Amino acid sequence: MKRVSRGRCLLPYLLAARGLNQTDYAIKSGRSQRMISHFCTNERIMLPEDMYTASKILKCKMEDLYEWIEQDAD
Repeated sequence: MKRVSRGRCLLPYLLAARGLNQTDYAIKSGRSQRMISHFCTNERIMLPEDMYTASKILKCKMEDLYEWIEQDAD
């Protein structure tokens, strides 16, 4: 079985593709603009609840919000 780890956050790319900026998204998500900035710069990771909210706002799957790195399990 493969082990999966979270790579970089793809939120900035998804926002740009939908014509939203971080401030617009912060208002829609109920999170502070600062927290959205932290997500976008990989300073903090999104909680499952944040990912769920993002998937609804951006009309994507939760797994689309990050790169996922598969590694062979030891």
